[in-house]
Amino acid sequence: MSLYQLLAQFIRQHWRHYAAAGAMLFSVALLTVLIPRKVGAIIDGLVAHRLDTQALLLQLGWLVLMGVTIYFLRVGWRMQLFAASFQLGVELRTRLYHRLSLQGPSFFQQQRTGDLMALGTNDADAIELASGEAMLAGFDGSMTFALVIGMMLLGVDWRLALVALLPFPFMAWAFKHITHHVHDASRDSLDRFSKLNDQVQETLAGVRTLRALGLEQRSAAQFAELAGDAADASLSAQRWEAAYEPAVGLALSSAGVLTLALGGYLVWHGQMTIGALTSFTMYLGQLIWPMFAAGWVLSLLERGKAAWGRLQPVLVRDLSVQDSGTLYSVPEGSVRLDDVVFRYPGQQAPALDGVTLQLAPGKTLGIVGHTGSGKSTIVRLLLRQYEAQQGSLTWGSHALPEYTLHALRSAINWVAQEPFLFSASIASNIALSNPDATREQVMHAAELAAVHDDILRFPLGYDTPVGERGVTLSGGQRQRVAIARALLTESPLLLLDDALSAVDTDTETRILQHLQELRRQRASRSAIIVSHRLSAVADADHIVVLHEGRIIEQGTHAYLLEQGGWYAAQWRYQQLEASLDAA
Repeated sequence: MSLYQLLAQFIRQHWRHYAAAGAMLFSVALLTVLIPRKVGAIIDGLVAHRLDTQALLLQLGWLVLMGVTIYFLRVGWRMQLFAASFQLGVELRTRLYHRLSLQGPSFFQQQRTGDLMALGTNDADAIELASGEAMLAGFDGSMTFALVIGMMLLGVDWRLALVALLPFPFMAWAFKHITHHVHDASRDSLDRFSKLNDQVQETLAGVRTLRALGLEQRSAAQFAELAGDAADASLSAQRWEAAYEPAVGLALSSAGVLTLALGGYLVWHGQMTIGALTSFTMYLGQLIWPMFAAGWVLSLLERGKAAWGRLQPVLVRDLSVQDSGTLYSVPEGSVRLDDVVFRYPGQQAPALDGVTLQLAPGKTLGIVGHTGSGKSTIVRLLLRQYEAQQGSLTWGSHALPEYTLHALRSAINWVAQEPFLFSASIASNIALSNPDATREQVMHAAELAAVHDDILRFPLGYDTPVGERGVTLSGGQRQRVAIARALLTESPLLLLDDALSAVDTDTETRILQHLQELRRQRASRSAIIVSHRLSAVADADHIVVLHEGRIIEQGTHAYLLEQGGWYAAQWRYQQLEASLDAA
């Protein structure tokens, strides 16, 4: 869909606003072209001594009334037109937000956050201007131009009109040349603003790291360079847009010279009155707005086309994970992976290679292995953040794609190793999964996650703001707040993706004991615990050990220790490390 098709579709949807604005603009244009004719008639009446004082005041009163009417009509069409055009900006931003919220991690790995933010700000604004300012200037300018030329040809003198129009083809050629450069410069300006936006977002998100490494000056220099590039690109676009004005001025000046030359000749020979020449000159002055409007419209449309060329691919891009399921609830049943093979985009080696495992309802599965062995990949496939290239993932008697994404993810509580906290209070972050939860329920979940005592140490307790991304909390506190959030709901499957990595062993033990108590209270609730620390999975009903995407060991904790493989060696090492830390 092109920008023009988008605007046409939007105008059809809001045709009442545009029709009302168009009617008002037509009235404004009609009254505007009648004023010079009225002035010319007054001048000829004065020259011929046909107007006495009373008649002159009456005619001047009509001119004032026409001016006042034009004022109120201009206010009216602005209210109608911009009420509609602002709605387009809202719709575009809503579509963009909705589309981004449905995309999976693979999409965001290929997109910069700052660039996506720029699409919802500068680019949406440019398209909004094309639907409002450009439509206004285009309609008003075209209407005024047609009426003025009509009055010049039919109402004054056709010979003067033809002579006055001689420079306009050259102006049209200049507009075509300028418009091409405006489009390229506008696209470059939007791209450079996106890079600047991305730099600012990354700098603010990582400001503590920059300070710790002493990179403030380097970051400031990079920002200054990008800001300078963005300013230069914007200035280049403005320069080309400014080129419309000289082209208009030159054309109208040439038309004015030709008009005065021929008009003076006609008046000298008695073929035209002074009032008629005055009216024609005023009409020629009224062509200034349509000509400037043409340049303004072309500039806005080219900016809008450049912005739409950046925004549309994101709006129509296929979802990384399709939501085509028809089942709206997940029944009780086993979770199974059968011979699953998965490769991340752009990677040759498989992250998972022929993995088969099963988790029965009410059981706990532990997944361990060295870094990069594929542990977190299993979690991401269960959440359908990615799709397996081979094999199948089922829950109950249905494959995961048969469930809607909402149904599937509502049945899973996931705690990542690096949980995300919003800029709200601790209580609000815990209650995110269950907004209707009472304060008592929130506090109980915090106790289960062993973070209740930590929260009470803050001056505001549960009402303490956590800052952006939970910056005021430690890593272990953020993880435990996220665990409390997960424990606040009754979802049948709990996924802990190395969610205890930032807590000490004593706190880990308390949390695991609480999880065991919950299992006894909710017999159907299953859990998958992914961890580097083997003590976190020691009480699991079944444990699998991954190595380079394959299961190399599996069984209970006691069985794996008897086998003397990787699990047993890692267990002895971690126990020795823990005893040395305790000493």
